[in-house]
Amino acid sequence: MFPLRIQGLEVAPGGRKLLHGVELELGGEGITLVLGPNGAGKSVLLRTLCGLVQPSAGRIEWDGRSSPGDGVMMVFQQPMMLRASVLDNVALGLKPQGLGRRERRLRAQAVLERIGLGERAGDSARRLSGGEQQRVALARAWLTKPRLLLLDEPTASLDPSATAEVERIIREIRTDGTRIVMVTHNLGQATRLGDDIVFLAGGRVCEHAPAQRFFARPRSTEAKLFIQGELPWTMAF
Repeated sequence: MFPLRIQGLEVAPGGRKLLHGVELELGGEGITLVLGPNGAGKSVLLRTLCGLVQPSAGRIEWDGRSSPGDGVMMVFQQPMMLRASVLDNVALGLKPQGLGRRERRLRAQAVLERIGLGERAGDSARRLSGGEQQRVALARAWLTKPRLLLLDEPTASLDPSATAEVERIIREIRTDGTRIVMVTHNLGQATRLGDDIVFLAGGRVCEHAPAQRFFARPRSTEAKLFIQGELPWTMAF
């Protein structure tokens, strides 16, 4: 699957360009944080990578191939919960693998223990808090052992405590060997989680750099203005 190479990628539904000639290469390890202002194309990029949006031009190559196979999962800002128990919502991720119901439930219970919701396995998933539902959505994806996990602002509506718990789970998923690409507006979160930063503006990649260098010495004017506008103190570059 890796390296993942994006070449001249354009997305223009109805003739309105949302991505303009995106060029990007990602290796097989770590957590990439995608930053940028509203409307920059961050979520569109993730949805294109997982096949929910079709590009109008350009190429996506997965280690030289045109398809990643079945190794890509995506978790959205508002997780989808079935009218079923927490355990069954998590076990659903394994159904396409042809495992028996008992094996699916055993594995689902194990991952629920890892995310701190083992005792809630029999509860209705739709009665969980927003933070708990997001943890369930992450567990469902984690259970499939994806090569690439795409996260679209998974903590945007969560309080600091729930955010910290979700970030802990994301780190564990990465430690298990899953490559993660995540959209966020939270610059503090980007510094805590990111190994590298992709900065988008106007549907284009303005910068791709290691996280520490990006925040210390952003090279693009767009990134400098974004950081200065989002942080609660003045930064001089």
